[in-house]
Amino acid sequence: MASEVEADALATVAECAPVTMERKVKSDLENFLPKPYMARALTAPDAEYPSGTPGHKNDGMSVLQQHVAFFDQDDNGIIYPWETYTGLRAIGFNMIASLIMAIGINAGLSYTTLPGWIPSPFLPIYIHNIHKSKHGSDSGTYDTEGRYMPVNLENMFSKYAKTVPDKLTLGELWNMTEGNRVAFDLFGGIASKLEWALLYVLARDEEGFLSKEAVRRVFDGSLFEYCAKAQMGYEGKMS
Repeated sequence: MASEVEADALATVAECAPVTMERKVKSDLENFLPKPYMARALTAPDAEYPSGTPGHKNDGMSVLQQHVAFFDQDDNGIIYPWETYTGLRAIGFNMIASLIMAIGINAGLSYTTLPGWIPSPFLPIYIHNIHKSKHGSDSGTYDTEGRYMPVNLENMFSKYAKTVPDKLTLGELWNMTEGNRVAFDLFGGIASKLEWALLYVLARDEEGFLSKEAVRRVFDGSLFEYCAKAQMGYEGKMS
C-alpha cells in the first residue's frame, strides 16, 4: 500500500487524462542536471550543457536580458528599431524581412518596457524592463522575472519531439505552440507562433529539423552571436 502511494506521488501520467501519456515529461533530469526545476538567473543549461553555453558571457544580465542584448548595438541598454534591423541583417535576414520584423518587434515590445507611461514614437525597448514584455501562451522557459527554467526546455522536447529525439520538425513546432496556447490569448498565441517560425527559418538544419541546442542557445542569445559569425565566414560547431 505504501509503495502504491509513493508511486502515485511521483506519477507523471494520469489514466483519465490521455494527454499526459501523449506529452510525456522527463523524470530523470536530476541524473544529468543539478536541480533542473530551479530557475537560473544567469545561465541557460540543459542535460548536455549543465553549466550553460561554453564561453558565453552573461555580464550580470538575466537570461531573458541576454536573449535581446545582441540587438543593443551601442550597449546603452536601449534597443531602437534601427538597431533591431541591424541585428537581424547581421544574422542573415534580408532587408525587407528585417525591416518588417524590426518594426513589428519594437512596436510589440516597446511600451511595456518603458520607464514611464507616455509612449515613445521611437519605439525603444529598455532591456532592464524586458521581463515586462513576456507574453502568454509561451513555453514557460522564461519565468516572469526573466530567469531560465531548464525543466521546461527539456520537457518541450520530451513532449513534442516525436520524429527525432532532441529535434523538432515544423509540424511538431506547430503542435507545441498549440499545446502551449492559453484560452482567449490571441496576442500570445500569434506571437508565439511567429517567434518559433522565425527561429525555425533561422536555425533549422539541412534536414529541416530544429535542434535542442539551437533552441537552448536562442534563450541566452548566444545563437545570434553564432549566426552573425557564420554570416561573416566563421562558423563553429552547433548540432
